[in-house]
Amino acid sequence: MKKLILSCSMLLALCAQAQKQKITLEDIWTKGTFRAESVAGFNSMKDGQYFTELKSANGTQSIRKFSFKTGADAGEILNTANLQVDGKPLVIESYEFNSDETKLLLFTEGKAVYRRSYLYKVYAYDLATKQLVSLDNDKILHATFSPDARKVAYVKNNNVFIKDIAAGTVTQVTQDGEFNKIINGNCDWVYEEEFSFTKALAWSPKGNFLAFYRFDESGVKEFNMQYFNDLYPTDYRFKYPKAGEDNSIVSIHCYDLASGKTVTADVGTEKDQYIPRIKWTNNDEQLCILRMNRLQNKVDYLFADARTGKTGNGYQEENKYYVHITDNLTFLKDNKTYLLTSEQDGYNHIYIYDMNGKLVRQVTKGNWEVDNLLGVDEKNGLVYYTSAENSPLERNLYSIKLDGSGKKNLTPEKGWHEISFSKGFQYYLDKNSTVGVPPSFSLYNNKAVKARTLKDNADLKTKLNSYDLSKVEFLQIPNSQGEQLNAWMIKPSNMEAGKKYPVLMYQYSGPGSQEVKNSYAIRDYYWHEMLAQEGYIVVCVDGTGTGGRGEDFKKKTYLRLGEKEVNDQIDAAKWLAKQSYVDGSRLGIWGWSFGGFMSSACIMKGSDVFKMAIAVAPVTDWRYYDNIYTERFMRKPQDNKEGYDATAPLKMVSQLKGKLLLVHGTGDDNVHFQNSIMLVDEMVKAGKSFDSEYYPNKHHGIQGATTRLHLYKRMTEYIKTNL
Repeated sequence: MKKLILSCSMLLALCAQAQKQKITLEDIWTKGTFRAESVAGFNSMKDGQYFTELKSANGTQSIRKFSFKTGADAGEILNTANLQVDGKPLVIESYEFNSDETKLLLFTEGKAVYRRSYLYKVYAYDLATKQLVSLDNDKILHATFSPDARKVAYVKNNNVFIKDIAAGTVTQVTQDGEFNKIINGNCDWVYEEEFSFTKALAWSPKGNFLAFYRFDESGVKEFNMQYFNDLYPTDYRFKYPKAGEDNSIVSIHCYDLASGKTVTADVGTEKDQYIPRIKWTNNDEQLCILRMNRLQNKVDYLFADARTGKTGNGYQEENKYYVHITDNLTFLKDNKTYLLTSEQDGYNHIYIYDMNGKLVRQVTKGNWEVDNLLGVDEKNGLVYYTSAENSPLERNLYSIKLDGSGKKNLTPEKGWHEISFSKGFQYYLDKNSTVGVPPSFSLYNNKAVKARTLKDNADLKTKLNSYDLSKVEFLQIPNSQGEQLNAWMIKPSNMEAGKKYPVLMYQYSGPGSQEVKNSYAIRDYYWHEMLAQEGYIVVCVDGTGTGGRGEDFKKKTYLRLGEKEVNDQIDAAKWLAKQSYVDGSRLGIWGWSFGGFMSSACIMKGSDVFKMAIAVAPVTDWRYYDNIYTERFMRKPQDNKEGYDATAPLKMVSQLKGKLLLVHGTGDDNVHFQNSIMLVDEMVKAGKSFDSEYYPNKHHGIQGATTRLHLYKRMTEYIKTNL
């Protein structure tokens, strides 16, 4: 009888499994089957009690006001039916209030420049007078209200302008802007990409001064790309400093609106250096400038007088590897102290320093990482931050007093918490998810009491129950040095006892990155689940150099970028091959960008381990990549030739035995198509067979629904054929 019951149970389980739907590539890339609802964050109003949203209905848009506490609609602020441009309602892409919320900047007709920079047609709208004013006839960059909302600063044709809205006058602050020579108020390509900002201007707290960057990129070598969209290709040339090559000469300037004069801040006589951040203190005449050396292992906080340009020294930090630059800098209202984060004790933590660079206290401490410094509620003496204290695989929100006492975990639930605060820290939005489970968006007050759930993705969660999805398992895999590497694994849902399965490994592996986390945001989650349906085990391993585990683990890869990382993937593959359910003769690996660099190196260096690899948009020799990123971890090629040679896939092609699919967009301004071309050249010289897929004019992300569908069909077919 027991055997009969067991047999019936197994049969019922198999029937239930058979009724489950299979994921298709069309589900992922064209139908939007698994698209999750989202809350982008709050446009919090200054009182901290209300927020605004852009709504669309009946061919028009409106900006409406809502209560944080109840979610109730508190009324309409603006409706585009009343904003006609050339006889048609304005189409708003984004908007920005001035400080007293009497005016708006409306951004329309956006056009991407690079990863973070967009040109817009911009209008200023007065809520009282209902007057709509075009800032400029052309599209512009970085339109920003002055604190009193009477003026707007912006960038056009590499020059800085200030428009007086009421008077209708425009002041051209700089005159020397020129494409591929001089940039004012905007970043050059490499700053935008590697220091993660593009708006290179900032109003002082009272609006008496405008600080801005000036990039002299005359000495930077040009990179040329061709776009294939006509009878004759179009050339696009832009300044791109590769490893070891000259950078822009960067200077910081302060424009005095009262006198109309501009002064240059004293950042020293060294020209071959970086200015990764500027930020006004709470003193209207004092600008903080972060100055960093070319090696990126020393940073100085300079405090500049906006009237004279003279600077004094504040905080200084040196590191035997490199200093990590973030936006975790907050000046307190006393204008005597400020908070920053640093890895100086081996883990990223919060510190308070005075204006002379003297340590006041370390606020957080422990063998765990602070992720983001979210802000300081000075009224209540609290610092808010997210950290990996519970686990490197998770992030939680904490509050702590300025004196370092009274630490509280405000999000004790398991998973990955992404936090957005309202102004005044009265409410926060918690985007919480766990692996394989779509996120929930909940609103809490500053006592960590839930006010309401905004979105819970209940419909998607129900829909997922009808699909053949496997549980994502977390595990640790040892490398040959005895270190435990965090990993996740997706197995086929219908695995049979005694049967061995092929394994596809996915990784990114870049310094400080993290792919193994208890979060819904796992890259290509549904594609990996689809591959599991097809009988593949999919595994991701965060090797040496990845984030969340402290400075020592992250910076071990210094000067040999890719060596320990590749060794770890090979070690993990060897460990997997020993598992009873794995077919050790069928191991593959894939990755994109840094992950493409890794997968191409793994198939060569690990030719006795991996049968197949896919490398999408790979770096193939760090000499071909930009200097800020590359030199941060490798120094210049002139000073570390052996390190560059030892890690370049270009130098490893003689070891290639398995199947390699090389994928690249020809319009990639980040990791240039040149990388793949040079690798192909070396493989041809060595008589090696390979496969390739190139996407005309596509950038680093190889985006577009039909393009992505084509790419993933190609990769899926390649895996099925060769693994």
